[in-house]
Amino acid sequence: MMLLGLFLLSFGFLLDRGTCTASKRLFIYLDHIYQEPYVMSKGAQLEGFCVDLLSEVAKKVGFKYKVQLVKDGAYGRQEESGNWNGMVGEVVRGEADLAIAPLTLTAAREKAVGMTKPFMQTGISILLRKDISEDAGFFDFLSPFSAQTWVGILIAYLGTAACIFIVARLYLYSFGLSPSEWSQPQSEKNTFGLLHSLWYTAGALTLQGAGPHPKALSGRVICSSWWLFSVVLLACYFSNLSSTKTPESSHLMVKGFEDLANQDVIEYGCLAGSSTLAFFKNSNNPVYRRIYEHMERTKSFVSSMDEGIRRAKEGNYAFIGESVSLDLAIARYCELVRAHEVVGMRGYSIAAALGSPIIKNLSVAILQLSEAGELAYLRSKWWASSCIADKGKVSAVQPHNLKGIFLVLSLGLGLGTIVAVLELTFKSRRRAAEHKVRARLSQLTCLK
Repeated sequence: MMLLGLFLLSFGFLLDRGTCTASKRLFIYLDHIYQEPYVMSKGAQLEGFCVDLLSEVAKKVGFKYKVQLVKDGAYGRQEESGNWNGMVGEVVRGEADLAIAPLTLTAAREKAVGMTKPFMQTGISILLRKDISEDAGFFDFLSPFSAQTWVGILIAYLGTAACIFIVARLYLYSFGLSPSEWSQPQSEKNTFGLLHSLWYTAGALTLQGAGPHPKALSGRVICSSWWLFSVVLLACYFSNLSSTKTPESSHLMVKGFEDLANQDVIEYGCLAGSSTLAFFKNSNNPVYRRIYEHMERTKSFVSSMDEGIRRAKEGNYAFIGESVSLDLAIARYCELVRAHEVVGMRGYSIAAALGSPIIKNLSVAILQLSEAGELAYLRSKWWASSCIADKGKVSAVQPHNLKGIFLVLSLGLGLGTIVAVLELTFKSRRRAAEHKVRARLSQLTCLK
């Protein structure tokens, strides 16, 4: 289960030549509700992204700290009375000097406390179950192969039919039939006209057959190559088709916030009192206003990230939240997926009291960690996916994946054409020799 984790850091400090040093003990207030992977309990120790970030920042800035619990377990929002609750409120009241958490940088919070450069970028997106899908499209059956692959198959089909037609003509010519006789349908040997060659090739592609079969060796070589090509091609097609129709790759009915606002089948909501809710509440975008009004009318808010993810897993509920947290959810739960659309980009920052000289030092430390790649490393460390199914997601077969079988077909067509030419040459010479023998016999008969 995901847990809501909050850091609060309380300390006194002295600035000496741009370096912050601790003049008394530092305290971090940590709420009794944690949030994976920012803060997690491992026995008597704490671990997580924010724990590692705090350790690295403390080394660079130069202070020590101690962890305790935040009192009310909230990030911090301004109440109707004008007072702030949560970790922001404790910083404002001087009960804590720093707040290190997935704390979103907003204009309202910036007015109440000082905030550093963001240590992580995020936005607002939608979390749903993967099996919430739209009806299949008319041409979804083409999805196993890419467009280039389908073009290659069409060229191979037409090329094979043309080769069968040509070698059949050469076979007939080798028996002494003139081109004017090729169109005569009554001849049993003359069955492979152009249309029948196309029909025969299509029948072989679907493993149905469309006899009669070629009698010439050259035609049989070409047909055997096409049969092998067809078997491999169909095996790849049906294998990829079954993979693309699994829930892991189903198309979302809700692809963005406009789709979400225009439907009334799937319920949706966000974390109550969060910056996400404030984004929709304060937006002038008609779509976002409709989403906010719907959530207010139906009271579809959730009290924690855990609850939002749980309801999304149960189905028929779309949880609206910050994309970074949703990415963690889909990395942990294979049945979930995040919509591609991300709006309201913002950052997570460290909060301190207004005018605190530590803000500058912390911002510099965060930028140094970012430039050194440490923040990217921590992100990859704590957001590593445990969902094996997503790693094996199947994509459309590209032409280079079938280059071997295309090569086999090309060799078969070439070999069949060569054999047809050799057959024609051999039988033409034999017919010429027989013609000479008959001519000589006729001369001898006349002499007698």
